[in-house]
Amino acid sequence: MQKIKNIAVIAHVDHGKTTLVDQLLQQSGTFAAHQEATERVMDSGDIEKERGITILSKNTAIVYGDHKINIIDTPGHADFGGEVERVLRMVDGVLLLVDAQEGVMPQTKFVLKKAIGFGLIPIVVINKIDKDAAEPDRVMNEVFDLLVALDANEEQLDFPVLYAAARDGYAKWEMEDENKDMTPLFEAILKYVPYPVGSPTSPAQAQVFTLDSDNFVGRIGIARIFNGVIKKGDELTLVKACGTRSKSRISKLIGFKGLERIDITEAEAGDIVAIAGFNDIDVGDSICDNAHVVPLDPMHIEEPTLSVIFSVNDGPLAGTEGKHVTSNKIRERLAKEMETNIAMRMEPLGDASFKVSGRGELQIGILAENMRREGFEFLLARPEVVIKEENGVRMEPFEHLVVDVPENFQGVAIEKLGKRKAEMTSLVPMPDGTVRIEFEIPARGLIGFRNEFLTDTKGEGIMNHSYLEYRPYTGVVESRTQGALVSMDDGEAVAFSLFNLQARGVLFVSPQDKVYSGMVIGESARPGDLDVNPLKGKQLTNMRTSSADEAIKLVPPRKITLESAMEWIEDDELVEVTPLSIRIRKKALDPTVRRKLARDKKNS
Repeated sequence: MQKIKNIAVIAHVDHGKTTLVDQLLQQSGTFAAHQEATERVMDSGDIEKERGITILSKNTAIVYGDHKINIIDTPGHADFGGEVERVLRMVDGVLLLVDAQEGVMPQTKFVLKKAIGFGLIPIVVINKIDKDAAEPDRVMNEVFDLLVALDANEEQLDFPVLYAAARDGYAKWEMEDENKDMTPLFEAILKYVPYPVGSPTSPAQAQVFTLDSDNFVGRIGIARIFNGVIKKGDELTLVKACGTRSKSRISKLIGFKGLERIDITEAEAGDIVAIAGFNDIDVGDSICDNAHVVPLDPMHIEEPTLSVIFSVNDGPLAGTEGKHVTSNKIRERLAKEMETNIAMRMEPLGDASFKVSGRGELQIGILAENMRREGFEFLLARPEVVIKEENGVRMEPFEHLVVDVPENFQGVAIEKLGKRKAEMTSLVPMPDGTVRIEFEIPARGLIGFRNEFLTDTKGEGIMNHSYLEYRPYTGVVESRTQGALVSMDDGEAVAFSLFNLQARGVLFVSPQDKVYSGMVIGESARPGDLDVNPLKGKQLTNMRTSSADEAIKLVPPRKITLESAMEWIEDDELVEVTPLSIRIRKKALDPTVRRKLARDKKNS
């Protein structure tokens, strides 16, 4: 029988999970001498590489001595918590990474709470001990306090601790030890992670925890085998979460080694493999022996907390930049996303629009960015929180927010968050001269706050948040105070006109950019929207005067990204997303209709 260890690497964002997996792959000899390994080799998607974040959990396997170690790299952002939840069902131990300077952060609490709930014993790795401001002892105490707060049992509180600098490729048991290599971490995995329970002689039983697809073999389910032996060509029963059953034959069985996928003929209890041959395979489905159909518990994933409406672009420039513009194409693409992303929901609304719900702005923003790169063109409405009703009481999601700000900015941060109905729970001075402030805030209060926060703290503030729970609705939350500069004509923006509009606010457009009536071309310096004409040219005459020939100096426009546009817009605005541009526009392009709607809203 093969000796197998299954582990997941969990941590807050940017605490070094993917870098650590890189080192484990390299130092276990998984890469051959001729293979060139790039940095953060597990981050395979374009957006993952650009932003330096992990979005999808990915698995790899290394051979160390006579053991096979299956490692799953998980995302650190709270928005991708659904990925972490389902992965923890598949492993027997976790490596919990904590930054030696930042310490315990919101997502550390979230992932550790899930791991403790599944009864897993964490191997704590205090990473980045090479930082100047590192305080491993303080962080170690924070982790212990967190485990106590999460009601960990005696065994879980007796966790092993290692100190590491993953980037430099070493881990050690004590701070005084020599900086050598990752051997102590390999030893800890072999010593403290239990072997998989389950017997190769029992009837086959496996569960799918993530999906993949292949142009030749169709849908592939990546599954952990809990019991028995699964062989290529076996006929097995697929049991879906709703209870329906279907039989099919395994057309392909794939094992993992490093970054490679290898065709194998059989795999036994405890291993993680990819299975092809079931067309309607889904996350959480069980694969069982035909004679003993005993499905495993379907996966419970926490409900979405935020929704955004995707709709067909109906503006004057619709169809000029995108390849896929119809509601059918958008529906197909969203439906395909829902198949693999079980933490998201989609419901058609009937008027060529679709309500997509997820765990946060980042998760929905990444989906929109992927669609845009694939040639889609669509409109996005302002994100809204998912409101529930329990026993006649309106409930809304609350978030646990942690901000790290320089001392001189703590007043403005507390004041702004207070207006957004945040309650401060703690304030701790940090050794590097910053202050860490913790809040409990309605999720609505965080929509559109990030840009304002960065401006107020001159780019030095850091904010992190994770979902807390549903609580009674708290009333109106203050949002954007500035109005919008709205174009009143169609055409191309003119430098002379933009020069004169600069005094009115911050512009989003450059000369020669296409604009249309109802499009937002900038942020007004005052409350209330202002209709402006960005097409007005200079009056040409025969007279020459020094004042008439002033040089036109334009301030560079504010660059709009997908996330910043989603955060900035109000209820009466939309983001127009195309492969080439991101524009902001009013829902009602006609100024008369807009004024009527504004009057009706005020009167109501």
